[in-house]
Amino acid sequence: MNPLDFSGKTVLVVGGSSGIGNGVAHAFKDCGAEVHVWGTKPSAADYAGAEGSDLTGLGYTCVDVGDPDAIEAAPAPFPHLDVLVLCQGTVVYRRGEFERPGWDRVMAVNLDSLMHCARRFKATLSARQGSLIIVSSISGLKANVGNPAYAASKAGAISLTKTLGQAWARDGIRVNGLAPGLVDTKLTKVTTEHPGRRDAALAAIPTGRMGTPMDMAGGVLFLASPLAAYVCGHTLIVDGGLSL
Repeated sequence: MNPLDFSGKTVLVVGGSSGIGNGVAHAFKDCGAEVHVWGTKPSAADYAGAEGSDLTGLGYTCVDVGDPDAIEAAPAPFPHLDVLVLCQGTVVYRRGEFERPGWDRVMAVNLDSLMHCARRFKATLSARQGSLIIVSSISGLKANVGNPAYAASKAGAISLTKTLGQAWARDGIRVNGLAPGLVDTKLTKVTTEHPGRRDAALAAIPTGRMGTPMDMAGGVLFLASPLAAYVCGHTLIVDGGLSL
């Protein structure tokens, strides 16, 4: 039996409309799962032509996860849920996170919404002995120049993964996390589209390249699969060695 066969399973990827989340969503779909994503644009059609976005074969709902009431009001994508991947994230550059509006928005999306989404789907995940995967960042393991809210929120996400992993294991839910390194997405354009910053970043990565959404998807598939049946509360670092 193929442990990466998700046929008959249902998967919700929050933040699955682009970037890492989109790669994760398609990886599950390609492994046989029925996949739904939450994004920020009014409809799936609004992503047509957008870089890093492909909603072909995926269900879609617009949900502002920075608003707890919107999370509660959003329709459940399936009558039951086997895997919940929380891949939502935002960042404010030009030192905007040092001011209250930037700090509040980043923390609301990157940290607060993780708990709100997890709580929203806890019962249905428990009923299916399901898996919850929180995507954080290696920024949660160190300082992040110019982005205090991003770094703090990702550190919080890693800690939340441990705490929920401990708290919910007896409810039949395995909670784990993934900490990506530098992946070329819309959130990292400030680095990837600046030749000097890009070259400096690549020089610091032992494997010599940036990660891709599919690199991240491999880790998520593993954590959601029976191969990781005894992995609980762990955040898997997938960064090409950058954090070393």
